[in-house]
Amino acid sequence: MLISDNLLRASNRDLAGLLARGHALQPNDLAGFSYRGIALGLPWWVERLSWKTFAKEFVHDPALGCVRGWNVRVEQTGVDGPVVTKVQNGAPLTFGHYRVVPGCGHSPLPTGPGVLLDYGLGGNPALQLFNRARDPLVALVPGDPTRLLGWTYLEFFGRPWGTPSWFVLERVGQVDHVPAVPRPSQTAVLPAP
Repeated sequence: MLISDNLLRASNRDLAGLLARGHALQPNDLAGFSYRGIALGLPWWVERLSWKTFAKEFVHDPALGCVRGWNVRVEQTGVDGPVVTKVQNGAPLTFGHYRVVPGCGHSPLPTGPGVLLDYGLGGNPALQLFNRARDPLVALVPGDPTRLLGWTYLEFFGRPWGTPSWFVLERVGQVDHVPAVPRPSQTAVLPAP
């Protein structure tokens, strides 16, 4: 594992400092890759009700003209365990689709020059809370898109609201399954550059 124990034990204040000092990241740096995600900063009981580990995957979608991605449910094998994807109906169990956009949106915390995972542009079902989620994401090391730090905030009525949800991503391989956008009509096609 490339993620240090110090990072796994970091306080929310320390994580906020790392996010503010984070390094540049572009959407295409992520395209084609799968990342192990490790939740940070949440109380232990929240992790027990949800998860400690997950996966995020990213692809360039020529039909949409952008990099998009999704979360993947994984077996809880521990932060050092193998990434074992949960499967439903013969396909990886995915949820929380997002579009990767440059910049960090309206983050209520200072961020380095990273990207934003915008779930409001991901084509998720209309009433899912995921549509309000935004994840600023930065590189932990200059020029290295294999280790990333993210934080989740929610956007309601144009205002950002912070959460205690932090995560670290570690590149583990290439994407081998690309799910359809859940609601394609809710994702606008971007103009060609």
